[in-house]
Amino acid sequence: LVSIGRRPVTEGLNLEAQGIAMDRLGRIEVDDHFRTAVPSVFAIGDCIPGPMLAHKAEHDGIACVENIAGMAGHVNWDNVPGVVYTHPEAADVGRTEEELKEAGIEYNVGKFMFSANSRAKANRDTEGFVKILADKTTDRILGVHILGAAAGEMIHEACIGIEYGASSEDLARVCHAHPTQAEAFMEACLDAYDKPIHM
Repeated sequence: LVSIGRRPVTEGLNLEAQGIAMDRLGRIEVDDHFRTAVPSVFAIGDCIPGPMLAHKAEHDGIACVENIAGMAGHVNWDNVPGVVYTHPEAADVGRTEEELKEAGIEYNVGKFMFSANSRAKANRDTEGFVKILADKTTDRILGVHILGAAAGEMIHEACIGIEYGASSEDLARVCHAHPTQAEAFMEACLDAYDKPIHM
């Protein structure tokens, strides 16, 4: 697998001549309502700032149309999950440890290995872990990183938690079915504020 990055395909569209502003990376500049410098022209997806992901573009489109219709459309670009569809899968959302350190934010780390998860053992697929980053003072979840089978499915619990300001304790106290791989998420949350049940 070789990846060299992505860039918006906006070159040659003569956008500048239409009065549409571009940034130095060739992305179309938009306001919070996806409006360009030309009030009647809107832009979404990979040609504007933010993650270049199909699911982000889909939500951009929905929010853009809601805004045009006079509703309150919004996309939280800080809460867009990223998934690498390999085996094992990798998924993340929110901030990384490096970003938190750079911002001077103190945090706790909760981590749980799939090798201690019943469903992963039953599936004979125990590679990987769930890692939760939570604010040291408030316990609010700031970032989640998952490496393992079904990481792309499990990351959405983190997205909901981040979107609604949940703490690691909030999500750890939600009853998770047994045996499921999602229990590893619950255990990592337990580890962030107290200690996991299974180790």
